[in-house]
Amino acid sequence: MTTIPAEFDEDAARQARWDEQERAASAATRDIADVPAVEVITTTAVHLMSAAAVKLGLADDPDAQLDLDEARKLINALAGLITAGSPEISSAHAAPLRDGLRSLQLAFREASPVPDPVGKGPGEKWTGPVN
Repeated sequence: MTTIPAEFDEDAARQARWDEQERAASAATRDIADVPAVEVITTTAVHLMSAAAVKLGLADDPDAQLDLDEARKLINALAGLITAGSPEISSAHAAPLRDGLRSLQLAFREASPVPDPVGKGPGEKWTGPVN
């Protein structure tokens, strides 16, 4: 009778766990080809909004998370996405995204110690002045 060294047995068990985790992950995700464009656009916008809100100090730890430079970048990206994507998605999807963007732009203005000139705030290149 042959015995299998313990390290081979452990490797086989580890590989089996990895294979099972890979199958579970594959079953839990959708193929990107099956996701409608409107869902990709709105989901991306929501992620940008959430990240910008955190960087504006609107989350659970404002003192540690406030970063206006990062918030500006995220709001600019969000404004570009919403401006470019709005004609491609229905107004039912675009209107709440625009409202959220405007709220973030106003929150940025409030949080900024030195206000940007009107029309020069984050995202205003694409949205026009926000007040």
